[in-house]
Amino acid sequence: MTNETSLAFDTVEARSRATAQDAPLDRISVRDFTTSVEIGAFQSERDVEQRIRFNVVLEVARHGAADTDDVDQVLSYDTITEAITAELAAERLNLLETLAERIAERILCNAKAERVFVRIEKLDRIPGSLGVEIVRRKSGHPSGPGPDLENLKPLVVLLPNEILALARGADWIDAVADHARPAILCLEPVQTGFAATGRKSVDQRLRLLAIEQNAWMLAGRDPRCVVVSSRTELDWAIKNGQLSVWAPSKMVLDAVDSGLTADSDAEDLARWIARELGADGLSVAGSGALTTPDAL
Repeated sequence: MTNETSLAFDTVEARSRATAQDAPLDRISVRDFTTSVEIGAFQSERDVEQRIRFNVVLEVARHGAADTDDVDQVLSYDTITEAITAELAAERLNLLETLAERIAERILCNAKAERVFVRIEKLDRIPGSLGVEIVRRKSGHPSGPGPDLENLKPLVVLLPNEILALARGADWIDAVADHARPAILCLEPVQTGFAATGRKSVDQRLRLLAIEQNAWMLAGRDPRCVVVSSRTELDWAIKNGQLSVWAPSKMVLDAVDSGLTADSDAEDLARWIARELGADGLSVAGSGALTTPDAL
């Protein structure tokens, strides 16, 4: 009988062997893959990098590579390391659980992948290590990339304060709400503004919060407008035709290599989210301007 306590602290390879089915699968693994990244939910983990270590075991369908010595028949170790690198580069995350889930999901998109064990540990938070481990199975998991959202490209509209404050603002919202495409409204900071501190990182947060204050004020006036703050919420809104008002703090502060700076204004943010969502362009209410994808 397997000692569950010992197994819980054993290697992912040992857990994979101990939980193997009647017909064992082949396994490939990456051990002690260590890198430094900014991750964590606490304020003390913001703007600093810490070491995290990955151990991954991937069970794969049987193949004839050993007989033919044909590299094309095997699933490359790069499948694991590239999944880790891609998810670390996608956005800043608060939770190891989220990172592990996304890495497992990306790996299982490969047609040869059957089951994956992912262990991630933080090495700098305590004298030892702390972390999470998950196991995910191919069962019911679609192969290949996610759904094609080509026909669900959103309409992204920047609604300046000078338009929002006028009756024309309501006309713009009506027009956006009636548009055939799902729409995302982007706003400027609330007109009362904020008192600058002279510290760029602090002023950036205050500017983002002032935009979100404006978003919630609009949502309070018009129940069709739903405030959304995460990529998951935006993707759901696009697929379900919801009229959304973007609250940018989370996505902007968590973004990796966004090109945004502490001085980026509301139009810079709107261009960035339009690009992130694959929109055809950015419409600026009142200007009649449409920014082409190349200009984003």
